[in-house]
Amino acid sequence: MKTVLSTKILTPAQKELFLNSGLGLVEYDALKIDFLNVEIPLDYSNYIFTSKNAVAAFLNQVKDVELSNFNTFCVGEKTKSLLEENGLKVIKMAENATELAKNIIINHKNEGFLFLCGNKRRDELPELLTKNNIQFKELEVYRTEVNPKAFQRNFDGILFFSPSGIRSFLLENKIGNSTLFCIGDTTANEAKKHSKNVIIANKPTVENVLVQVIKELSIQTDAERSRSN
Repeated sequence: MKTVLSTKILTPAQKELFLNSGLGLVEYDALKIDFLNVEIPLDYSNYIFTSKNAVAAFLNQVKDVELSNFNTFCVGEKTKSLLEENGLKVIKMAENATELAKNIIINHKNEGFLFLCGNKRRDELPELLTKNNIQFKELEVYRTEVNPKAFQRNFDGILFFSPSGIRSFLLENKIGNSTLFCIGDTTANEAKKHSKNVIIANKPTVENVLVQVIKELSIQTDAERSRSN
């Protein structure tokens, strides 16, 4: 049986996708999230979120506040869903931070923003906003720390969801001949430094990564069977 390693603990619904695939699954969290004890100002009209962790940090502090008064701008479907489930209004969702920054520059250039982020946040969004004189403040609300773990075995596939996750995995392990399945281009660019066997999800969602894994490793299994017959 082919076995894959997920560098993130999957939800029960995500694991369901694996049940009928004939693949073995090992999972762990390559990264751990620490929320910081900072006070988030609630007097901004517009809030920018590029991750679900930043949303979680925000929600921890706004227990008794009317959330429909806030306008939010975010990266990713999952971040958007989390905001909307909690009664926040999403003005714009983009697939990546560059696209979001461009939308803000074109459509909201005279407004002020609070950008809630983690210590590993990418530079594109704040750099573009600064260059185009958009008024914003950046506040670090969580930290992403590596969570190294050694595996005394090889995997047919390894699932990666961020460049930091790859770096964490490599602290205790080698890639070997594994096929690397990546959630997006940024993660794939890091993966390509360590392997030529890199496959990128069609959409930047965990579910799409899983679909790619099942499809690719089923093809490999069928090819191996036909060679042995």
